[in-house]
Amino acid sequence: MAKKLFYNNKFTNGIIGPSVKMLGPVEDGGTIVFDTTPGCWGPMITPNLRGGHEVNVPVAVEGAKVGDAIAVKIKSIKVKSLATSSGVDRAVEGTFLGDPYVAKKCPGCGRPWTDAVLEGIGFEAIHCKYCGTPASPFRMVHGYTMIFDHERGFGLTVNEETAKKIAGDARVWGRIPENSIQFSVLISGKADLVGLVSRIRPFVGQLGTTPSIDMPDSHNAGDFGSFLVGAPHEYALTKEQLEKGKTDGHMDIDSVREGAIVICPVKVDDGGVYAGDMHAMQGDGEVAGHTTDVAGELMVEVNVVKGLGIDGPILLPPAEDLPILARPFTAEEWAKVKSLGAKYGVEVEEAAPIQFVGTGPDLNSAALNGFERASKLLDISVEEVKNRVTVCGGVEIGRLPGVVQVTLLAPIRKLEKVGLAKFVREQYNLPY
Repeated sequence: MAKKLFYNNKFTNGIIGPSVKMLGPVEDGGTIVFDTTPGCWGPMITPNLRGGHEVNVPVAVEGAKVGDAIAVKIKSIKVKSLATSSGVDRAVEGTFLGDPYVAKKCPGCGRPWTDAVLEGIGFEAIHCKYCGTPASPFRMVHGYTMIFDHERGFGLTVNEETAKKIAGDARVWGRIPENSIQFSVLISGKADLVGLVSRIRPFVGQLGTTPSIDMPDSHNAGDFGSFLVGAPHEYALTKEQLEKGKTDGHMDIDSVREGAIVICPVKVDDGGVYAGDMHAMQGDGEVAGHTTDVAGELMVEVNVVKGLGIDGPILLPPAEDLPILARPFTAEEWAKVKSLGAKYGVEVEEAAPIQFVGTGPDLNSAALNGFERASKLLDISVEEVKNRVTVCGGVEIGRLPGVVQVTLLAPIRKLEKVGLAKFVREQYNLPY
């Protein structure tokens, strides 16, 4: 029987897809609470995880069928970690086959995805359980350790003495969930950047639905997914398999935060909503490759949208996150616009903001992907999409090398036709 409220504290081994048995189901209109574990660095340095993240096991949504969509409304995000560490990475030769995020192996005995033990602090302290060789496939070139003051809403990078004290009790400082098997990145003890302050503004880097083919969770997007095409390991895909199977759940878009709505494609029956890779803060682009990974709690409401037929996510961010030209008109502004239209005999179009997530191997291809997704759903030409984006929208970088948000004002009549107008009206205080 489907539940109204489902609590999820189970994690995958880094692989997401049809072979992963879903939890649930949860009712259409129900709530899922995800107890999330840090993404990126912790899973990256853990030899027996097969993806760059350790996401929650997907939850089935009652009534969701292939070709539908699921609107995921983010009700709350709470950071639990007391500290984190992050920085720019360097892969270690001999510790992987083609892809250090996916096909890890011990450089000593050659065991793939070897079990490991921790002996001390630092990435070199992660040793193969069988031969004792340091087996972490990554090192941190320039990194930092950051503590959080949740009451005041700030993070502060600390000095080496404090970083090493934290490293000695990493799982406790990181608040790593009991069911997580990752080594906490806080073992790094890194302190190359000291005294830097940033505001806590949490979001989730992974929020989406199950791909129709098994793939590493961190590669469920057009940019990192391209590394799977023709890869030398067992998770290799063809370009066609990638394009057809991925759901672009790994977005790293900082607007996927409390108050946002993410409308996700359904490519397997029951949808399989999953989450993970929570961050305390991030600027657009995640240009260091990684940011402040944290454990936390995410609460979402899920609603099935029948027959929408989208290929990738649509995002309705909080209004203040929209490009200024795409923000909804106030009632006062709209009255002035209507007056101007009447003066020149023009019927003013009722339109609303909407963001199409585009992904690809690079930013140009990601933008084109976003344009094409908008064109298909709204039944307008790509040229019209480009004009709308230019005049009353924008292209923003979600993540380098290839995730973008394509924002435009879309005609309400078009959104009514595809069943999205109710979500847009709910999200934004439209004057019409």
